[in-house]
Amino acid sequence: MDVNEFMKDAVVTMKQVAGRTLRVATWRLDQPSDHLPVLFFNGIGANIEAVAPLADHLNERPFIMFDMPGVGESPDPLLPYNPFTISWTAAQLLDQLGVGDVDVMGISWGGGIAQHFAMQHAERSRRVILIATSAGMLMMPGSPKALTKMANPRRYVDADYMIKNFETLYGDGLGKSKGKGGHMSRLKPPSPRGYMYQLICMLGWTSAPALPFLLKQETLIMMGDDDAIVPLANGKFLNMLIPNSELVVMEGGGHLFLLSHEEESISAIQSFLNRKEGAAGKSQAA
Repeated sequence: MDVNEFMKDAVVTMKQVAGRTLRVATWRLDQPSDHLPVLFFNGIGANIEAVAPLADHLNERPFIMFDMPGVGESPDPLLPYNPFTISWTAAQLLDQLGVGDVDVMGISWGGGIAQHFAMQHAERSRRVILIATSAGMLMMPGSPKALTKMANPRRYVDADYMIKNFETLYGDGLGKSKGKGGHMSRLKPPSPRGYMYQLICMLGWTSAPALPFLLKQETLIMMGDDDAIVPLANGKFLNMLIPNSELVVMEGGGHLFLLSHEEESISAIQSFLNRKEGAAGKSQAA
């Protein structure tokens, strides 16, 4: 499906938030809903369009996402930022949008920001979904081959490079599916400064000591067992640390199992978010 099809229902604006200019996309925020909005934090270097299919599939819920500074169409940041300041910026954005409580979701790099936001702004974070992510610095590293290519922004600007290394980066599951081309068509390269500042943002950061005490929300951890970038062990570690969490493992899923295991992923997310309050508990499912 063409990227414009996923974005046709989005309201995309440039907003001045906490001294930064951010490109913001919202879905269904002006429509009546029985559900809280989802606040989504994207992976490193990824623009709004990369995750637009998820917003489209969760069509019963308002959905909020923004391009990080220097990513997508958000201008370069003048100064570096860290998880505290970007979480505060996200809270300021919610205030501008007239949004109170949210369900918080993040993938990969954005999963770290989602953890931090949910702890820093616990009073407005109902539930948390962590996708293909880790506790930050205290993590089981992925394949050196995959990490080397992940750190190279060339994957965004050189189509041949991306095609050649797609399976190494994201796993065989998506690499052999029609979702590969669709995902690549939605990517827009970050600026060199934007990409570097995202890397610097998480330098030395870890949520591990705080998770048992500060992340008290019901939390769904979703991992692929064939993820070469963030191995499954990291999800198990998060599940051990977060008191009210459950782990769902996508069999054969690489780093982009949201796309390769789309129906399973959407079903798990919807089931978790629709569950009655207090019904979630410590569990692990494969």
